[in-house]
Amino acid sequence: MNSVASAGNQARGTARQVTNSRTFDRLARFGLACRGALYALIGILALQIAFGGGGKEADKTGAVRTVAEQPFGTALLWLMAVGFVALALWQLSEAVLGTGLDAKHRAEAAGRTVVYALVVGTVLSFLLRGTTGSSTDEQSKDLTATVMEWPGGQLIVGAIGLGIMALGAYWIYQGVKKTFLKNLRTGEMSPRARNVVEKLGMVGYCARGVIALAAGVFFIRAAIVYDPDEAKGIDATLRSFADTPLGPWLLAVVAIGVVVFAAYCFCEARWRHT
Repeated sequence: MNSVASAGNQARGTARQVTNSRTFDRLARFGLACRGALYALIGILALQIAFGGGGKEADKTGAVRTVAEQPFGTALLWLMAVGFVALALWQLSEAVLGTGLDAKHRAEAAGRTVVYALVVGTVLSFLLRGTTGSSTDEQSKDLTATVMEWPGGQLIVGAIGLGIMALGAYWIYQGVKKTFLKNLRTGEMSPRARNVVEKLGMVGYCARGVIALAAGVFFIRAAIVYDPDEAKGIDATLRSFADTPLGPWLLAVVAIGVVVFAAYCFCEARWRHT
């Protein structure tokens, strides 16, 4: 037993050394820049939809296809895969080895690990098989249909919707209260840079929150009417803003908010604590 415990402690110690290394730090920052690029593409695709030029889904699958169509697109996708693998490993280390982190922050890191791993899966699927797989809309409907077949599935789908709405409200809270600043090395910023980063984070987090709130409403609606097709992914949720009385202008505003969040992600790549 002692030898097993010793081996486990040695493995954890090695893992901490790797994740605390300068190379890993640079890879994680590169991953944050890739995250910014992904959000920027989603925001641009949503803007195209708002102004009548939307042929691709405004989600990670549409973003991957857009990158693939660019010069050296395959090479760029491999770089994105490396960046998101680094992000997933970084967040996994936070969830498993995060010293001084409470259960809430570990759970958030675990959730982000799953999200980044899904992006890696989408990118690798395109690179190795030539397809990005299902869009987020199809994934949402398939997930909802599967869960609804479980005992109490209708209630579970409703709970998922409430959870997504709670996440959206939390993101808006982070934006309004500027709690995201605690993750940044603000002491290294000039007053002007900090002012810009604050504004980018406030607008960006609020935009993400609004999208999540809308997506949660669709899940709850799917549960109430017992129809999986009512559940929507990022693309369909964004498109739904154009169906409001404000029309495509509301979608354009939200899309600009996503692009602003992308700019904040690039700031994270420079000043984020890793």
